[in-house]
Amino acid sequence: MPGIDESLLEAMRLPGARGASLADWISGLALGAVGEAPGGDWEATAAETAELARHVAESGSLAAAGGTGAAVDPGKAPPVEDLIATTADAYHLIRFVSTPFDSTVFLHLWLGRDDGNLALARIRLAEMADRLVLG
Repeated sequence: MPGIDESLLEAMRLPGARGASLADWISGLALGAVGEAPGGDWEATAAETAELARHVAESGSLAAAGGTGAAVDPGKAPPVEDLIATTADAYHLIRFVSTPFDSTVFLHLWLGRDDGNLALARIRLAEMADRLVLG
């Protein structure tokens, strides 16, 4: 089972990968990063993407099945699997990672639009998140 570094290096082997990180959406800290950072700074990127991830994970309306709208509970998987943000030249894929403790981490993949395959990246990032060993 791969750890943080191995998972991030695996993400960088995806076609079009520019950078990848693992971050905590509560603290906004990058737990690991490889490749280029959007804007040139992984710490700033982690803080900014953590804000988005936290908002979505804690939003009951986005996760509601049949309108129940419950926010994330510590120790349970976030109610949203992943997020995709697109820009003129890139995709940002955020995949929430379920962990046995608090499930407040996510993988962030920065993928070039010209040579990246968003569908493949989504599938592979989900597989990586399932295999990731933290601690």
